[in-house]
Amino acid sequence: MAQQAEKSSFNGSERAAVFLMSLGEDAAAEVLRHMGPKEVQRLGTAMATLTNVSKSEVSQVLEEFNAAVQEQTALGVGSDEYIRKVLTSALGEDKAGGLINRILLGRNSKGLEALKWMEPRAVAEIIRLEHPQIIAIVLSYLDADHAADVLSYLPERTQPDIMMRIATLDGIQPNALQELDDILERQFAGSNNVKASTVGGVKSAANILNFLEPSKEAALVESIRAADEDLSQEIQDLMFVFDNLVDVDDRGIQALLREISTESLVLALKAADEPLKEKVFKNMSKRAAEMLRDDLEAKGPVRLSEVESAQKEILTIARRMAETGEIVLGGKGSEEYV
Repeated sequence: MAQQAEKSSFNGSERAAVFLMSLGEDAAAEVLRHMGPKEVQRLGTAMATLTNVSKSEVSQVLEEFNAAVQEQTALGVGSDEYIRKVLTSALGEDKAGGLINRILLGRNSKGLEALKWMEPRAVAEIIRLEHPQIIAIVLSYLDADHAADVLSYLPERTQPDIMMRIATLDGIQPNALQELDDILERQFAGSNNVKASTVGGVKSAANILNFLEPSKEAALVESIRAADEDLSQEIQDLMFVFDNLVDVDDRGIQALLREISTESLVLALKAADEPLKEKVFKNMSKRAAEMLRDDLEAKGPVRLSEVESAQKEILTIARRMAETGEIVLGGKGSEEYV
């Protein structure tokens, strides 16, 4: 009975964190490589909050995963350093840096930094009554995927104006950013170091739009076009959509294919242009390409939302690989090499 009580004290994320931390740094890093940013953050947060986990608790978790591992773990002993090593190994130093800070320091963050640690709906509630320019600055300060989620909770009528302000925002003076930080700090107490800054700009707006649902993305782009056609074109030039993968070089496509599941690829290609499909087939072995063609032909009608979800999943992986230098994304907004 005592064991049952201990078992019930862990939620799903915590059980996964215990399991991962039992595997060791290298194995845990390999698992994390196959997860999206949000999953990595969720598990990293759980690992950071676990302390003094007993061997009996670990054994209970391992039984749930039906895996045999050694009893000795790093749990509760220098867990911050363990998390830094695992995330750095999984994501690379540059990519892991900001995420590590959000996980290990986020619990004590205040002001603007605290917003990075909050649920999108909560952030939206805090800023929804602020001036659109303030909202634009806040969204520019957040990571693009987080900002996109926050934007989706703001009133639709204000979203085009906010996106245009983000796109035309040319940085912000440190004292102004500190003042904004102080205002937010008074709303939920505390203070934090503010690094200032270059926030906003067309690229920032494009990055946020990339993480929106396709229908919302299209509607916002159209609204911006109606107000400022040139600005809309600048934003679109920097956006990277699924069919832009056709501009990625062969080595990059091969590296990307190694990171995605066949099921996701089949779904994503259902609505892809023929040139992209041929690009994918060309960068697979003959047998693998034939099997993929067969899978595409055998796949019956699927919901557009499922296709779009698979494409977004692959784009997320592609952007992650681009940030770590594993591939170079093409498209109209990419840099050319001479």
